[in-house]
Amino acid sequence: MSTESTRTQAAIQARRGRTEQMLKRVRNTLTRMRRDGMEIELAVVARRADVSRTFLYTNEEAQQLLAEAKADGTATPSPNRPRPADAAGPWKDRALNAEHALKAAYVEISNQRDQISRLLGQIRDLEIDLPADAVERITTDNRTLRQDNRKLTADNQRFSDRLKAARENNRFLDTQIARLEAEILELTQHANEPHATS
Repeated sequence: MSTESTRTQAAIQARRGRTEQMLKRVRNTLTRMRRDGMEIELAVVARRADVSRTFLYTNEEAQQLLAEAKADGTATPSPNRPRPADAAGPWKDRALNAEHALKAAYVEISNQRDQISRLLGQIRDLEIDLPADAVERITTDNRTLRQDNRKLTADNQRFSDRLKAARENNRFLDTQIARLEAEILELTQHANEPHATS
């Protein structure tokens, strides 16, 4: 009987120790995110602190830490501060970077099309009284702009493909995380059930 009691006490102590370690990681993560001016989001905190979202949902102290961090005015992201880019960073950061690059490509393509339209209009307006070398120069510029436009279109397609792949990875990993969290929860509940004595 004393052996069973000792095991129970050891399991409780181990669980408390793991909880304290997870809370410490959450505190450190929130401190870093506030310092970097990042928005406090539960999924991001869970990933960076290496804890499950279930832990953040169910642990009262973790919920309080999140609430305090969200209420803190320094958690508001600065519009002039870029997100930290890490080539070996997590897939979610890569997806955000790809989406940002895709938006920039759309803007650049739109600007190039506007410039091509303006140049073509100028060519039509001036083509009667322009000297031969000016027509050739404008034609060369137009050809260069068309090449740049094709390159930007290809970059746009590449970024779209990368974004699509990142989103598919996101959905797959979210499914895996949910399955693993359910298994952990089931194992924890099973471990907490009192063992029947013969």
